[in-house]
Amino acid sequence: MNFGAPGFLPLLAVPGVLLLLWFWQVWRRRADARAFLQGRRVPVHERVPFFGELLFWFFLLAAATSAILALARPTAVTSLIRTAGVDLVILQDGSSSMHVTDVRGNRWQRSMKFLRTLGESLRWENDRVAMALFAHLATPQIRLTKDPNTYFFFLDHLQETSPFRLEDDGTWDTNTERGIYWGLRLIEKDEEIRRNNPAHKAAPEDDNARAFILISDGQSWSGEVAKSLALSQEKGVPLNAIGVGTTVGGIIPDPLRGQGQPAIRSFLNRAELSRLATAGGGRYFELDRESDRDIANTIIEQTRRQAGTRGLQEGTRDLYWNFLYAAAGFLGLGVLFLRDRVALALQLSAATAVFIFVTAIF
Repeated sequence: MNFGAPGFLPLLAVPGVLLLLWFWQVWRRRADARAFLQGRRVPVHERVPFFGELLFWFFLLAAATSAILALARPTAVTSLIRTAGVDLVILQDGSSSMHVTDVRGNRWQRSMKFLRTLGESLRWENDRVAMALFAHLATPQIRLTKDPNTYFFFLDHLQETSPFRLEDDGTWDTNTERGIYWGLRLIEKDEEIRRNNPAHKAAPEDDNARAFILISDGQSWSGEVAKSLALSQEKGVPLNAIGVGTTVGGIIPDPLRGQGQPAIRSFLNRAELSRLATAGGGRYFELDRESDRDIANTIIEQTRRQAGTRGLQEGTRDLYWNFLYAAAGFLGLGVLFLRDRVALALQLSAATAVFIFVTAIF
C-alpha cells in the first residue's frame, strides 16, 4: 500500500495513544466490577457487561484511524494476469440454402443475430475480427480490426439478406474451400501490413491466438476442402463450425421455379459439419441447440487459452473511499453500544451535521 499524502500519517499517533488509554480504562473497569461484586450481597446473580460503553470509544478510535488513513490518500498496488487477445475470422455461408426459413426469419438472418452476440461478447481491447462471405466465390468484407463500429456497421447492412442474389448461378454453390482460403488471405494480409509498417511492430495483437468460425448449413459443398484445412492447420488456425438450420429443412426459394425448375429442399448437414470441425482442429456447435452467448463465450475462451498469458500487469487502486466507508461503519457500530440518551442525541446531531456538510460539498 502506498500513500499519496503521507504527511497525514503522523496523526495516527493520537488514536494510538488514546488506544493505550482505552486499555487502561478497561483494566480499571474490570477491577471496579470485581470490587463491586465482592462487596454487594443480593439474592440473584448479577452480571456486569465486560466493556459497557467503552466499546463505543473503541469503535470511535477505529473510525478516527480510518479517517486519517483516508486523508493520506491510500492506494493499493494490484497485479493482474494479462491475457492475450483473439483474432476471429468469420467465414459466413451466403449460398442459396441460407435463404431457407426453417429457423426464425431465415438461416442468414439467424446467423447475423449470432454474429451480433459474438461481437457483444468480445473485449475489443486487443481482440480483433475479420469476415469473409462465400458461395461459389468468396468476398472478404472486413479485414482484421479491433474497431467494434466497423464490425457492427457491416452487420447492420448485412442483417436482412445475403449479398449473393438468388438470381445468380454462383449463389447455388457452397465452395467452402474458397471461404477458408480467403480467411487465410485475410490473416496473411494482416501479417504483411504489420511486417512492412514500423508503426505496427511489436503491437499487443501480435500475440493474439487465431481461429476460424465457419457458419453454414453444410449443404452441397464443393471444392477441395481438405487442401484448405491443411493450410489452416499449418498456420495453426483451428476451425470451429457452427450449424444453422434444422434436420427437417425447408424449400430453397427459387425465383425460376415457375419456369419449370424443380423445388430443392435443404436441410442441416450436421454430420458433415462435425467432420469438418474435427478435421480442422476445432469444435462443432449448433445454433438454437445451445444459447448464442454460450457458443460465443466458449469459442472466445478456448481461443484465448491457446495464446496463454502475457505476464503480470501492475496497477493501482484508490482506497480513499474504502477507508472513508470503514470510518462510517465503525462509527455506526459504536453507536449501538451507547445507552445514555444525551450521548445518543449528540451522536445523532453530529451525524446530521456531517451529512449536510458532505452533501453541500458533493
